[in-house]
Amino acid sequence: MKKIEISHRTIIFTVLFLLFLKFIWVTRELVFSLFIAFIIMSALKPPVAFLERKRIPRLLASVIVYILFLGFIIELLLIVFPPLIKESTLFFKQFPQIIETASPQLKTLFNFDSLTQNLPNLTASFFDLIGGIFSNTLFVISTLFFGFYFLLEEGLIKKLMIKFFDESKTSTVVDVFNKAEKRMSAWVWGELILMTIVGLLTFFGLSLIGTRFSLALAVLAGLLEVVPNIGPVLSAIPAILIGLSQSYFLGVANIVLYLAVQQFENQLIVPLVMKKVTGLNPIVTLSVLIIGGKLAGALGVILAIPTTLFIETVLIGIIKARKETPRPTVNLR
Repeated sequence: MKKIEISHRTIIFTVLFLLFLKFIWVTRELVFSLFIAFIIMSALKPPVAFLERKRIPRLLASVIVYILFLGFIIELLLIVFPPLIKESTLFFKQFPQIIETASPQLKTLFNFDSLTQNLPNLTASFFDLIGGIFSNTLFVISTLFFGFYFLLEEGLIKKLMIKFFDESKTSTVVDVFNKAEKRMSAWVWGELILMTIVGLLTFFGLSLIGTRFSLALAVLAGLLEVVPNIGPVLSAIPAILIGLSQSYFLGVANIVLYLAVQQFENQLIVPLVMKKVTGLNPIVTLSVLIIGGKLAGALGVILAIPTTLFIETVLIGIIKARKETPRPTVNLR
């Protein structure tokens, strides 16, 4: 029987690795903050580089781009959220009637009296969930600060790595992070384009055929595009129910509309915008979404795809670096 021996070095490495994973889990909010900041920096770096090419100092270019970024987010919230809150509140109030009209058989499955009594609390909880990330002031401020610092500090990874590794290994790490930055940037801008197009198409389509709550449904469709495969299906369900509550023709029309938008997205937008960015197998995509949801809830689902892309880029870089590293020759003399 072959004897298996485990060296002290292997035991020490295993223990340290487990402690490292424990440390990551304990400080996961900081890890989330740093990773979101890295994504923000990756997305804003191209416009900063463009301004630098126009001979604008990096500090001024970073400030200009970051102010425009924050201004756009605030303006978007001010424009979209008031009518969205109004429509969503009305939708929740009318939800029992919508379900009952769309499918009377469902009346026996739900206690609508209890649901109606708790609608104010449900509505408040819904918007608390949406605005949950904004309620954590420290998390938001830290993330925005990290994002600006990453954007401002050129060659940060190289400055950190050179203290611990030689020039060759530092160059490899920097190259991997540069590739990850480009991939994160492409993912962010691709998702924004995808979400905007899907949201606008859904809004104009629903408005044209006369579906109620068209703005709320369109915003939901746009936001759920960040969740591949599952998001479009989930966004279609309330639209179909609302359409059926108005008329069977409108319910069928909503099904056709969402299928048309989905086909347009899959056949034209995704191949042009997102295919080269992700290139993930649907099974892998669904798996990482489930894992992300289990580990970190809604935030984990949102960050599942970029995290997977980042890890994939790092692993490919490590494997490529090992293959390119020359093996030491053995002198047989």
